[in-house]
Amino acid sequence: MPINGKPLLEYWLDIVRELGTANVFVNTHYLADTVQRFLDRPCFKPWVHCVYEPELKGTAGTLRANAQALGDTTVLLVHADNFCHCDFSDFLVFHQTSRPNDCPITMMTFYTQTPSTCGIVELDANGVVIDFHEKLQNPPGNLANGAVYLLESEVLQWICDRPEITDFSNQVLPHFIGRIATWHNEGTHIDIGSIEALREAQIRVSHEAAAISEIKDDWSEKFASHPIHQQINCGVTLRTP
Repeated sequence: MPINGKPLLEYWLDIVRELGTANVFVNTHYLADTVQRFLDRPCFKPWVHCVYEPELKGTAGTLRANAQALGDTTVLLVHADNFCHCDFSDFLVFHQTSRPNDCPITMMTFYTQTPSTCGIVELDANGVVIDFHEKLQNPPGNLANGAVYLLESEVLQWICDRPEITDFSNQVLPHFIGRIATWHNEGTHIDIGSIEALREAQIRVSHEAAAISEIKDDWSEKFASHPIHQQINCGVTLRTP
C-alpha cells in the first residue's frame, strides 16, 4: 500500500536500516509472491529475509519459529500495517538505558482518536503497563498500544518454552503485565486499516516524512504506474477482496 507514493513496507525498512539493524525478517502469507518480488531487489537482499508461512503461525508463533536466527539479542517487533514517524533512536536508547530493570519489553504507545479499535493500556506512575484492554467498545482512555516493541531474549525464551502460545497481544502481553515499559510516540502513528486513516496518512507523510529517500529502480518505476495511486488521489473507495 503506498503512502504518498511510497510502499508502507519501504518506510519501515528505511527506519530499521537507519537504526543499523543487521538482519530483518519480513513475515509473508497473503500475496507472498508480491512481497517477495519487492524484497528481491539488490537494496534489500543482503539484509532483509522473507519468512513465508503457508499457514499463519500467529505473531508469537513466528517469533518462536525464528528464535534461533534472531539469537540472544534485543529484537524489534513491528506490526507493519501502521504508518509510524517518530524518533526511533530515542525509542531504542530508552529501552537500553532508561526502562525499569525488571521490564524485558518496551511498548510504543500513542494517543488514538478511535480507542475502540485499538488495544488501550493503563500505566502506573513509572510508565509500566498495569492493565490492557483489547478493542473494547468503551475502553478507559485513549492511550493505545502502537504494536511496536523492543524485546529482550527472556521474552523469546518464554515463548519458545510454550509451544501452545501463538498470539503476542492476547497471550504474551498479559503474562508480562507489570513488566512492560512504555515509550510514548509524540510524532505520528496511524493504523491504515480504514479508508479514513489511509487518507490521513497520505496528508501527514507529505509534511512529516517527505525527506526520507526513495529507492529508484525498475520495481519502483513499475509500481509508480499501478492504478492504486490514482484511486487514492481521486478519493475512490478502496475495497478489500
